[in-house]
Amino acid sequence: MYKSERLVVWQESLVLMRLAYALCSKLPKQEYDNLTDQLRRSVTSINLDIAEGSGSENDKDFCLYWYIARKSLYEVVAILKIVEAMYGIEGQEIKLQTEKVGKILSGLIRKIKS
Repeated sequence: MYKSERLVVWQESLVLMRLAYALCSKLPKQEYDNLTDQLRRSVTSINLDIAEGSGSENDKDFCLYWYIARKSLYEVVAILKIVEAMYGIEGQEIKLQTEKVGKILSGLIRKIKS
């Protein structure tokens, strides 16, 4: 098992990714090259950045990848707001999961910075 796979934040980001991909299947076909693609890329980026950062040699580098993952999370949140506004598709479960991942990432960043 890789270091990243033992991280709770990585595991929770996988849950978020599954929820996001499920939401993508509910979007209209005309959004495939726009919102669907962007949501998939940003949610996948969260998980990949956490994994990549786990290979860092020091906490400062690791923290940098957490910042990048958190930025991708903010992008996911913005896309979810657009999806809700444009298509009335609400995903309470995915909203809760974004909050969960965000809290974990922010806590890890605070811990390293202190």
